[in-house]
Amino acid sequence: MRIYITHCSSKKDDSLKDTVVAVPPSELYVGARIVPFMEHCSRVGVRWAIFSDLYGVWFPDVVHPWYEKHPNRVSPEQFRTLVADFDRVLGAFDEIRFYHHPARFHRLYRGLVEASALRNRIHLFTHRRGIV
Repeated sequence: MRIYITHCSSKKDDSLKDTVVAVPPSELYVGARIVPFMEHCSRVGVRWAIFSDLYGVWFPDVVHPWYEKHPNRVSPEQFRTLVADFDRVLGAFDEIRFYHHPARFHRLYRGLVEASALRNRIHLFTHRRGIV
């Protein structure tokens, strides 16, 4: 069983800011990297999720309100919680394909991959054509 995941984006639908409206990730994120990722995964029918700096692994059928959490503001304790959540939620997957842009792959996400107990199942890729 395979899943595709990418990290969150600071570019969000600002019309949701300062509201309590909860939406799926496909309605919150508007960034040029993340939108095509979500659309492509949905179009080809693969399982996908977003790794949020606040919520951890966020599946497309789950809703959350608008948030702001920069990866530089994740404390060591929060990081440990995010890694534990990642491992718990994705533990059933044989392969975890992590889509990223090398120039924007924050040390938090690199650290997540290195700290995860699932690191041997995680495969980094940089082009949407890797989603099959």
